[in-house]
Order: sequence, then structure tokens, then C-alpha cells
Amino acid sequence: MISAARGLSHRSMTAPIDAILGILVQQGATELRVGTGRVPRMFQHGVQKRLTLPETSDEELRHLMGTLLTHERETELAAKRRVEFEYDTGALGAYQVVMVPRADGVGYDAVFVGVTTRRHEPAHPSVPMTPIAPTGSAPARATELSTAHEAPLTVGTPTAPTELAALLARAVNLRASDIHMRTGEIAYARVDGRLRALSDDPTDVERLLDGCIGDDARERLARGSSVDLAIDLLGTGRFRVNVYRSADGLAAAFRALALHPPSLGSLGLPVPLDDLVDLPHGLVLVCGPTGTGKSTTLAALAAEALRRRSVVVVTLEDPIEYVLVPPGTSSIVRQRQIGRDVRDVATGLRDALREDPDILVVGEMRDPETISLTLTAAETGHLVLASLHSRSSASAVERIVDTYAPERQAQIRVQLADSLRAAIAQRLLPRAKGSGRVAAFEVLRGTHAIASAIRDGKTAQIASIVQSSRREGMLPLERCLADMVRAGQITMDAARAVANDLVSLDGYAK
Repeated sequence: MISAARGLSHRSMTAPIDAILGILVQQGATELRVGTGRVPRMFQHGVQKRLTLPETSDEELRHLMGTLLTHERETELAAKRRVEFEYDTGALGAYQVVMVPRADGVGYDAVFVGVTTRRHEPAHPSVPMTPIAPTGSAPARATELSTAHEAPLTVGTPTAPTELAALLARAVNLRASDIHMRTGEIAYARVDGRLRALSDDPTDVERLLDGCIGDDARERLARGSSVDLAIDLLGTGRFRVNVYRSADGLAAAFRALALHPPSLGSLGLPVPLDDLVDLPHGLVLVCGPTGTGKSTTLAALAAEALRRRSVVVVTLEDPIEYVLVPPGTSSIVRQRQIGRDVRDVATGLRDALREDPDILVVGEMRDPETISLTLTAAETGHLVLASLHSRSSASAVERIVDTYAPERQAQIRVQLADSLRAAIAQRLLPRAKGSGRVAAFEVLRGTHAIASAIRDGKTAQIASIVQSSRREGMLPLERCLADMVRAGQITMDAARAVANDLVSLDGYAK
């Protein structure tokens, strides 16, 4: 479990990080974010401001933190515990500092939030103030600090509901994937797929979300609509929230997210998929039931493309979940939130075709118009990464085709056969030993045989083609599950619960 360790306030101590904090004061910013292998970023009340600095290695970050990284704090971070303390720079003001260890064990992230800032003076002669080199690009909007319809929300600001922050922090410490609340009922957290009580007392959802939901959102709730939010709580994490009315009162479902997507290599993929991000055009689908990590895989693919290529990435999400940040200056990201930045996915796709994107990320393909525009984009020189609710790669093909009237299905099959480059279906299963969950994958590649089966309407043949095409990089879900059972990662009962074909699973497990 991750616990919070609070340090004593440091007064009048100087550290190399003061050089960057001086830039914050000069620019009127209120928050600095640094981390191992990350590009430093600064914000002014949730809006990102221009800061041109290279990413910091572990050694460079240690140098920047200087005497702030005490032996005691290093010990806490090594033990996977969060560290909090106040740092008083003197002339540059006081900052609340939160240091959080990375889940993968590689380095840590640190956030400096101004508690009191003073008028900038050249106060520390020994600390040079580095000027900012202009980049020529407009400051990016801090989408990770925004909600679907409301003002930015950050812990430590007047609008931040501290009771909600404490409840969500408790859920994060339990490694919860989801949190469920309803007025008059105790809160529940989903941990490793199972629900467990998160609070002792009944919650009041409206009071907990005070400051997150405005009058317009309250009116929509009163009319029977739900409200989607994306909330970033400093030092705790990022959450996708759906607020809705039930028969017994106001309710909310929270999905816990990391601020930035994991690397593609950290997903534990059974076959390499990094070549997909080098494709010049075509469609890559990520499939699976709700809550199986589709958004995470989609974001990891987009992040890998940003790392490997010089590209313009446009995303259409509802809401924005992971924040994509180019690792250098050779790529551009434009993340658009449905209902806030653009009216709907179809409008966003039409707009995107005029916005010179190399890669389009579509949060979910839901309706015929969205699917048609997505296929058109994939055919016209764009790489499209999209998610779809389906149990397998074969059912994904049927799901897309069946969305249309019979007279249009032949045309859609031709479009899909020509544009589909890969389909990844995935599941999340509890680990056989210890806590947490692990992902199992099915991988389909858009080979000539697959394209012919789609074009001719012989979808039933797709499963057998996947089973017999290991050399082409394909992998049936059942083979992946059987391999994970043999490796001791999951139990056979867990594998059988998610398999599409139990006979095939038993055959691979022998």
C-alpha cells in the first residue's frame, strides 16, 4: 500500500529546482510537474504554460531536487510510499511538494504547487535564472485538469472537495480500479475485480461533488441525463466520472486512471505490437468488454507513436482519460473532448480530416456514421487507432458490419477488408498469486487471408485463420490464456471464465 509521509517544512533552503521555480514566478504560474524521464511542465490554475526544457533523467532529477531529496524521503519512495512536505524558498514563496513513486519502480514524479508566491526578485545569486526559449507554438490547454463541462479541479484550490479527495486517495491506496457511490449508501471500491466497502458512513454524492458540478450539469441530471467528468486530484490520481440519477438517489461511478499512459513494453504483450505505430495508414482496433483496459492499450500505442515518429496526433475522447505528452518537440498532440471541445465524434472526425493529422485516436466506435468516417479516414492516408466493445476480433468485424442495413453491408465489408491492419482483443484476470490483475490478449493481423474472409462475408473462418497464423504474428486468446496458466500467472478457472472457446483452451492447455 502507498501511504503518505509528511515531511517538515524547509525554510530558506536553496536547491537547483529553484531555477525553474523562479521561471514559474516570472510567468505567473502556480504549479510545476517534474519526473524521471519526463519533460518539466508548468501550469497556471490548470492551464498549461509554455516551458521549454528537456526531459530529466534520474540523475538530472536528483540534481534538481538537491537537498530536498533527503535519505528519509528516498527510503519512503523506495518503499512505494508517497511523500508530502512544504518547501519554503524564501523570496520565491512556499510550495506544497508531493513526490509519488512510479508504479513500475522506475523513478518518481514530483509536483510543486504554490502555497504562497512572492514578487520575483533576483534573490539567490548562486542560482542562475534560465530564460525560456520560445517554441513558436501556442500554450497547450491542460486537459488533465479539466472536467467535461466545468472549471478545472485541483486539490488545494478552494473548489476541491477535501472529503472526496480523502475517499479517492483511500481507494487508490487499495489499488481500486473503480469506485461506486450513491447518496445514503456507503461507498464501494472494486479491487482486483471484487467489491469492498470503502467507507463506514453513508455518502452524500451531491455534497462530495460540490464544486465539480455546475448549474447546467445539475439541470441535465434533473432531466434524467448523466454527466461525464474527468478529474485530476493532485498527488492522488486521475479519475473518469459518470454522475447519474438512480431510483434511490444521486449516484456516481469513478474509474481510476494514471495521469499518463504506460509504455507499450510494460503491458506484458505476448507478441510484439510496436510495428503497428509505424504504419502509414489503416485501422487498428482494440476490443474487449467494458473495464478490460482498452483505453490503456489505445493510449500506450499513441504514446509509442509519439516516441518513435514525428507526427500530428488528434484524439477524440469522451472524456479525455490519459494525457498524451510528446517526449520532444518533433510531434504535436491535439486532444479533443466530446461535448466540450467538439459536439460529437462524427463532427470531430470531419474536422480532423482538415487538420493534417498523421494519427487519429477514436475513443470508441459507436454508431454507423462514426464507423463510416473512421473507415474513410483509414483509407485516405491516416493511421486510425480506435476501440470497440466486442469479445473477440471476429465479433468486432461482425459488430461493425451489422451496424449497417443489409444493402450497405457489402460496401462496409470491402472498406473494412482494405483498411483493417490489426485487431487486439483483451481481458483482465486476477493474478493466481498475490494481488492485482494481468491482461490476456488476442491478436489478429490484417493479412490477405483475413481480408478475403472479411470481404467474402466468411467471418466464421477468422478464428481458424488466427489459430493457424502464428508466424504472421497472430495469437488466439485461448493460446495466450493457456500459456499464462502454465506460467502460473492465472488459474485455469479464471482462464475458463473469459475464454471464447473452451474446447480450444483445453487443447492448448494440454
